[in-house]
Amino acid sequence: MIVGTHRLLQSDVLFKDLGLLIIDEEQRFGVTHKEQLKRLRTEVDVLTMTATPIPRTLYMSLTGIRDISMIQTPPEERLPIVTHVGVYNDRLVRQAILRELDRGGQVYFVHNRVQTIESIAAKLRRLVPEAETVVAHGQMDEQRLGAVMTAFARGRF
Repeated sequence: MIVGTHRLLQSDVLFKDLGLLIIDEEQRFGVTHKEQLKRLRTEVDVLTMTATPIPRTLYMSLTGIRDISMIQTPPEERLPIVTHVGVYNDRLVRQAILRELDRGGQVYFVHNRVQTIESIAAKLRRLVPEAETVVAHGQMDEQRLGAVMTAFARGRF
């Protein structure tokens, strides 16, 4: 058994008798990496996991290109996720963040452009100065991203 990073996909890494490849957080792999994984599928069983089925993966499963299994039983004591969709409103965003912080929770604020994520973070810092705000995205240095995510998991942000 081997556990590793994208490095395992480089051409100088060879496996003696690989039978099963398990990929966690598939959405972090780029197109080139996914093409390499497709070539492996002819010789190796591949299991990919993600907590958020990205549209392409969901489409592939619905059209039969790829199998999908879903874990539908939540862990004990897990609270249901409540989702509201609407037009962006500063007052509503502030209120929602403060409500979550007041109950001892944490907030992920998802933004879809790395190029403008820092300006959105600055806006949130002004909007909710009571919250400790930090930015994380897939283009960050691996060590920095890991440090941010670990600190978030420990409740620092």
